[in-house]
Amino acid sequence: MSSEVVINASNIRKLYDGSYALDGIDLEVRQGQITGLIGPNGAGKSTFLQCVLGLIRTEGNLEVLGLDPRKERHKLLKEVCSITDVAVLPKWMTVNQLLQYMNGVHPGFNLEKCISILSRTNIKQTSKIKVLSRGMVVQLHLSIVMAIDAKILVLDEPTLGLDLVYRKDFYSQLIEDYYEGDKTILISTHQVEEIEGVLSDAVFMNQGRIVMKDSIESINKRFLELRPHQSNLDQARSLNPIHERMELGREVMLFEDVDSQKLSELGDVRPPFIADLFMAIMESSQKGGQE
Repeated sequence: MSSEVVINASNIRKLYDGSYALDGIDLEVRQGQITGLIGPNGAGKSTFLQCVLGLIRTEGNLEVLGLDPRKERHKLLKEVCSITDVAVLPKWMTVNQLLQYMNGVHPGFNLEKCISILSRTNIKQTSKIKVLSRGMVVQLHLSIVMAIDAKILVLDEPTLGLDLVYRKDFYSQLIEDYYEGDKTILISTHQVEEIEGVLSDAVFMNQGRIVMKDSIESINKRFLELRPHQSNLDQARSLNPIHERMELGREVMLFEDVDSQKLSELGDVRPPFIADLFMAIMESSQKGGQE
């Protein structure tokens, strides 16, 4: 993986109606990373992605591929492509007309690749876009975006409106057909469980701030979940878990920087799912703020 920084954000702040949608965001994203922005509604995920795309003005310093997104957006859009949770395409066109238009106006668009991706769907090139279902429009939009050779791909809730089967297929395609190791992908989604298998890095956000950021590899080493045997509950608690929850009638404890061998002597050990870790970190931070 290259060490080149492609997104460099320092003290990014965005004020809306007297409150900060982004409140001091510091983040470096390097070439080749697949970074997930994870957080509840209102966490600031979409606002940050809009900053990266040069759609809104912010306080602080932001560089994307060495460019100022607001001042040099025309240059940036030659190297960056995106899709949001609202796929808007010209309804009066047929699918084929849209593909031919993209092929004519976008130098990075690969028509053959797009047709190959579309062949896995039920979308016909002769169909008018206005007769496609919402899910099909999303599929078409994703197919077009994934067929563009861009250095950075920004995905904001990209699979809303798609059924489970296609959502899984999309993320599989993302790795097999788009990601080549030198591209950088930013993903914001509520379906955390569906993307954690493709992520290299995770950024937890809440109320406009970054709560935690780390690589998935480091997270899996740093945090461990223990399902202790009933006879070892007290001993497990003596190791100071940072969070506890019940799952199917069994205690689940989350530990940070505790030796895995020591934990395995007390029960079943595994790295936490990203969604479970996020909820635990959020609950722990809220309790800490109340004390």
